Amino acid sequence: MPSFYFFAYLTVIALFIMRALLRPNREPSSRLAWVMIMVLVPGLGMIAYVFFGETNIGRERAARYKQIAEVTDALIAQAADTTHKGLPSGDRYELVARRHAPIFRTGQSISEFRPVGGNTAEVMHDSVDAIDRLVADIDAATDHVHVLFYIWLDDVSGLRVVEALRRAAQRGVTVRAMADDLGSRKLVRSEHWTSMERAGVRTARALPLGFLLLHPIRGRVDLRNHRKIVVIDNRITYCGSQNCADAAFRVKAKFAPWVDMQVRFEGPIAVQNQWLFVQDWMAHVDEDLRDLPRIPPEQSVAGGVIAQVNGTGPTVRASAMPEMFEALLHAARDSLTITTPYYVPTEAMQSSICAAAYRGVRVRFVVPKRNDSWIVAAASRSYYHDLLDAGVEIFEYPKGLLHTKSLVVDEDLAMIGSANLDRRSFELNYENNILFQHEALAQAVLARQEEYIADSHRVTIEEVEAWSVWRRLWNNTIAMIGPVL
Repeated sequence: MPSFYFFAYLTVIALFIMRALLRPNREPSSRLAWVMIMVLVPGLGMIAYVFFGETNIGRERAARYKQIAEVTDALIAQAADTTHKGLPSGDRYELVARRHAPIFRTGQSISEFRPVGGNTAEVMHDSVDAIDRLVADIDAATDHVHVLFYIWLDDVSGLRVVEALRRAAQRGVTVRAMADDLGSRKLVRSEHWTSMERAGVRTARALPLGFLLLHPIRGRVDLRNHRKIVVIDNRITYCGSQNCADAAFRVKAKFAPWVDMQVRFEGPIAVQNQWLFVQDWMAHVDEDLRDLPRIPPEQSVAGGVIAQVNGTGPTVRASAMPEMFEALLHAARDSLTITTPYYVPTEAMQSSICAAAYRGVRVRFVVPKRNDSWIVAAASRSYYHDLLDAGVEIFEYPKGLLHTKSLVVDEDLAMIGSANLDRRSFELNYENNILFQHEALAQAVLARQEEYIADSHRVTIEEVEAWSVWRRLWNNTIAMIGPVL
C-alpha cells in the first residue's frame, strides 16, 4: 500500500511538471524555474504552482476583456481613419521621424493606437505639484472625470483627490473612479470611498479579491491593475509612475520618499488613455461607454507632441511590453537613459541593453540604492557585472525609492508610464505607458533623469567584482528563480 501512495505522489508531481512544460507563452527559463522548484520542494512547489504558476485572470473575466477589446479595437481603428486632420497624405506615420516609425508600429500592434499629434505636455515638478495640478484640473472639469489608480491612500494627497472628485460630482460632472482592490484595499473599504459614492461618484474595484482559496479557479490573486490613468473631458490626461499618494508613502515609510515622474498631456492623446479606462471599466461594470472616447475635430492636427498610448496586461498579447522596450533599446544610436525601480529583465532585454552599449551608444541606467523588495534588489544586482562589462553606466539613487519609470532615446524619443523593467510588469500587471516624439519634452524628461544621476552613486565593475562569493551566489540564485518569485 505505501508503494501505491508513493507512485500516486510521483504521478501527481509528473502531471504538474508536464503542465508547467506545456503552458504556452512561457520562456524556457520560467519553465525551468518551476520544474526545479517542484522537484526540490514538491509539496510546496505544487501548491505554489496552483496559486501563482499560470497567468490566469479567470475564464469569465478573460472572456469579458476579450469581448470588450474586440469591440473597442474596431472602433479605435475606425476613429483613427476618420477623425485626424492636417496630415499631408493621411498617413499617421508621416508625423514621426522615419527611424522611429517601426517603434510606433510596434505600439500600434499592441493597442491599435496610432501616433497622434496636436498635443502639449509638461513634466510636473514633483509629487505635490502633480497633485496640485490634478486637483485644479478636476475642479475645472465640465463634462467628466475618470481616474484609475493601483495605489490610492487615505493620506493628504489621496484625500485631496477624493474631495476634488466629490466636488465635481456634486456640481453635475460625471465622475468615475476605479482603484485596484489589492493596492488600494484600505481606501476602497473606508468611509472615504462610500463618501464619494454618496456624492454621486461612480466607483469600481479593479480585479476584486474575493475569497483567497477560490483564486486558483477565479484567477491568480497577484494579477493586478497597476495602471495610473486620469482623463478629464476627453482633453487632459496624466501619465507616469505616481500613485494617488504622498511621496512619504506611509505604507512603506522607511523607503520614502517615493520619487516619481508625472507628465500632464493636453490634446487628442487623452482619448487613447480614455480607451484604456473604458476597457477596464466595462470589464468590471455593466455600463457601455463605447461612445465616449471621441476626438474633437479641432484637436486633430499635426505638430506638437507626437504621442501614442501603450496598454498591456494578462489579456493582451504575451510579451507585448518587453517587445516595446526592446524596440526602443534597438533604436538607440547615440544615447539611452533608463530609470526603473525594479529590474528583472527577460534574457532578450538584458542582451539588448548590453548590445546598445557594445555598439557605442552611451547607456545610463538608474535604480534605487535601497529597494523595497529584497528579492528584486538581489535579482537586479545579479545583472550588474554583464551590464558594466558591456560599458553600461549604472547609478544607484540614495535619496529615497526612485520609482520613476522612464526611458529616453537619443534626446528626442521617450516613454514614461507605469511599467517597470521586470517580469511582473511584462506578464502579470495591467500597465499603461505613453511613447512620444518631441525634442523639448524628451529633453525635459532627460533633465529630470540627469538630476537623479547627479545625486547617485556610480557603481564600478571593481566594486561588483569585490563582492563576496556568498553575495554573488545569493544574487544569482534569486535571479535564477525570478520567474517563480
